[in-house]
Amino acid sequence: MKKLKVYRLSLGWQIMLGLVIGIILGVVFTNDKKFIAFANGLGSTFINMISMIVLPIVFSSLVVGIANMGDIKKLGRIGLKTLIYFEVLSTIAFIIGMVVSNFAKLGYMLDLNKLSQVDISSYVKTAKQASHSGLGSILMSIVPSNFFEALAAGEILPVIFFSCLFGLGIAAIGEKGKILLQFFQAVAEVMFKITGWIMHFAPFGVAGLIGATVAQLGLESLKPLGLFIVMSYVTMAVFILVILGIVSRMFDFRILDQLRVVKDELVLAFTTASSEVTLPRLMEKTQKLGVDQAISSFVIPTGYTFNLDGSAIYQSLAAIFLAQAYHINLTLSQQLTLLLVLMITSKGMAGVPGASFVVLLATVSTIGVPVSGLALIAGIDRLVDMGRTVVNVAGNVTATLIIGKSENEFDQKKHDDYVATFK
Repeated sequence: MKKLKVYRLSLGWQIMLGLVIGIILGVVFTNDKKFIAFANGLGSTFINMISMIVLPIVFSSLVVGIANMGDIKKLGRIGLKTLIYFEVLSTIAFIIGMVVSNFAKLGYMLDLNKLSQVDISSYVKTAKQASHSGLGSILMSIVPSNFFEALAAGEILPVIFFSCLFGLGIAAIGEKGKILLQFFQAVAEVMFKITGWIMHFAPFGVAGLIGATVAQLGLESLKPLGLFIVMSYVTMAVFILVILGIVSRMFDFRILDQLRVVKDELVLAFTTASSEVTLPRLMEKTQKLGVDQAISSFVIPTGYTFNLDGSAIYQSLAAIFLAQAYHINLTLSQQLTLLLVLMITSKGMAGVPGASFVVLLATVSTIGVPVSGLALIAGIDRLVDMGRTVVNVAGNVTATLIIGKSENEFDQKKHDDYVATFK
């Protein structure tokens, strides 16, 4: 007898199925508090499962990578190069967002009287707390007074700092450090194995997250701001395909190859609106793409905090959009000032929960938009957040490949062989 061939959906398709089921359930159970609570619980459980393993993976992988590198000057060069790359790309993203919003003029089409007001008090509270800790405070907080406290609090920059020092320390003691190196290599491999198990729960988590969102907002409430959502997604798609595409070609990479390889992670980022859930698999896949472990283990976690391409596009689009909604005609000098304020504020808010929306709260008052005006887009923030997270994840992959190649820590044959498996 011939055995029946069993077709198994890939993770990406499973997640998409979860997305569709979540939307349907959200429509069926609109404003049902019990369903919303259950769906949020399901989604939060998945996010917590991923969050549980992110820092152990970052710590173990970075320690192994830096120990094998063993060169503090090289580490400093890689760090500086990474931060400059992220800054340049996020500045381009800010400018593109402002240009598109000026050209589209969608804000003028809004009827402010027809839009329901959304409670943004939680964002205002976060903004007030974050305003006391600017960029300087964030840089100071990189050095932890207690590593285990930073690990427990989920503070990724202090963990990166300590991991780099610990890895360099292992390299400095030579043979004696080999047992530690083997231990952390084993820890990293165990964490990646656990990641694979957790990802089987992803479709359920996605269904819960999107179902709760649709049930809370309702599809009808999204219609007035539908054009803004479309404008945001089109701009983000152009940034990925054109800007990241051009940057990739400058280093002999193809953006479409990168998107094929990490398509499952992009779908996961889109449906959960979280970069964190993709971090373990991105570190693993970029290493399979030929990037040295030390580069991958450093650039991707750093990008989780400083790679702001998607957020930059959204913030600049939204700021101009809101000004137009209130019929505030900004001069060129005012827009340049807005660009400068966005660049500074976004760095100061890095790592703050709901950072993109908090940046807008701290910024729009400089162009005359009342803070209460952000209630206009608060309802769709989650939906746009899904798109900007995809841009951040795609940007992280491109950055890792480019930094790896610029440091000659890149295996072209390994890259080509791995890409070929996705064609």
